[in-house]
Amino acid sequence: MPGPPARDTRSLLLRGAGLVAIAVVSGLIWFLIRHDSAPDEPVAQPPAQNTGQFKFTLVAGPVKTTDCADKSYGQTQRFFQDSPCRSLVRALYTTESGGAKALVSVALVGMPDSTQAKALKALTEKDGTGNVTDLVKDKTFAGTGTPSVSGKDAAYSSKVDGTNTTIVLADFYAKHKDKDLIERIADDALRLSADLHS
Repeated sequence: MPGPPARDTRSLLLRGAGLVAIAVVSGLIWFLIRHDSAPDEPVAQPPAQNTGQFKFTLVAGPVKTTDCADKSYGQTQRFFQDSPCRSLVRALYTTESGGAKALVSVALVGMPDSTQAKALKALTEKDGTGNVTDLVKDKTFAGTGTPSVSGKDAAYSSKVDGTNTTIVLADFYAKHKDKDLIERIADDALRLSADLHS
């Protein structure tokens, strides 16, 4: 009679081990689901000024408004009078490269739709059509030797992301000249608009 109980005991032990294994695997899967892909737990991102080719330092702003016509000039002002924006956030940054210091204006314009955002970009990238007024031009920011980022030697860059248009203007301090470098700085500064979203 001792034979069958041994088999029963072995069978129970195997079943028990199987249940434990299933529980462990299920627990592991649940752990991975909760900790690997939980969309309701966003991971903090570093500020955009620290993530690209150049390191930017915020020196003025962000300044927010919803009156883009009041904060623009030329044909761009007329554009906003006909197509009011939803929001405007402006800021100024500095950056240095190879001993040259640059001042960079970043404007994030929220338009009602992507068509108007693209139209704004197309208008401002043409010469002589005006632009959004930067914080130097409207005298919000002033300092010794501050360059005019809206002057003829300034670099321009822009992009459209959905209904948002980012406009960047940049120029060197001390009348430094390096067209390639200032254009690379302006292009790299487009990412700074990520820090200006409210």
